[in-house]
Amino acid sequence: MNPSLIRALRGPVLLITMGILFAYDQLADIRFVSSWPVLIIVFGVMKLGESMAARSQSQPPATPEAGQL
Repeated sequence: MNPSLIRALRGPVLLITMGILFAYDQLADIRFVSSWPVLIIVFGVMKLGESMAARSQSQPPATPEAGQL
């Protein structure tokens, strides 16, 4: 996956997550005050995915050495 695609999706994903947390605050016993760390977790997962995508793109494909064929 492209790191710039993940970076572009980060904002909408966080906004959707925040909307879900606010909906839970209104509809269920889960208060936003106790559930906001989910936003930090989602942000961290997105950054991790971006980092892994950038790392996989920067490494050239592995080629077997002549003696290993």
